[in-house]
Amino acid sequence: MSAKAFSRWQAAGTHLLICLAIALAVVTVMLAVWYPRPLFEAAGGNDLLMILVSVDVVLGPLLTLIVFKSGKRGMKLDLTLIGLVQVAALAYGVYVVALARPAFIVFVKDRFEVVTAVELDAGELAAAKHAEFRAPPWSGPMLVAADMPTDPGEFQKMVKAALTGLDLQHFPRYFVPYAERTKQVLAKADTIARLRATEPATARAVDAYLASSGTREEDVRCLLLRTRFAWVAVLVDANTARPVKMLLGERFN
Repeated sequence: MSAKAFSRWQAAGTHLLICLAIALAVVTVMLAVWYPRPLFEAAGGNDLLMILVSVDVVLGPLLTLIVFKSGKRGMKLDLTLIGLVQVAALAYGVYVVALARPAFIVFVKDRFEVVTAVELDAGELAAAKHAEFRAPPWSGPMLVAADMPTDPGEFQKMVKAALTGLDLQHFPRYFVPYAERTKQVLAKADTIARLRATEPATARAVDAYLASSGTREEDVRCLLLRTRFAWVAVLVDANTARPVKMLLGERFN
């Protein structure tokens, strides 16, 4: 079928299919790399996804439907402008999602905390003792541990920072490789039996996973990870403390 034979509905439909393919590619990368499940849902990523997809899938085809007329003079220019507007909107959406991506999953005291790329101050990143912690990773969140400062002056700074909403996970200068703190992780991790007593809602998700995967509960321990909208149960190997599975637990009101 030639371009001149296209109706505005056919043009908008073709545009829609192209946009859906692009949106699928972007979302696949976002979920597979930046937001490993269930962090995306727990962190409220569904809202980001709806905005991103709505802009990409609705904006372009709708404008095409409005302006398209087969054989219209200047039609190529109109479609080019629509494409540029759509690309700009999509680029901005991806930029916002990239800033909000989980950068580090940090073991702090007795649980895991997530810190996003946008929450990390450039000066604090530069102050990290380990080179691998001086920039938010692009290949997915990095698992680390954080040590509370023992110096009285540094400790007081942390107390004051906490009053402004900044906690230990926001200070890469205190990050250490996760492998160096596995004993502390296991010391704070709960057995599944204890999780059932203390966090029954979260334990139900864990029990469902154990039943479906065939994993023995004595082979794993559990620590909680706090996100914006929900707790996530992080199952770790009972011997190595390496993460085995993350499961969406109790949601916040």
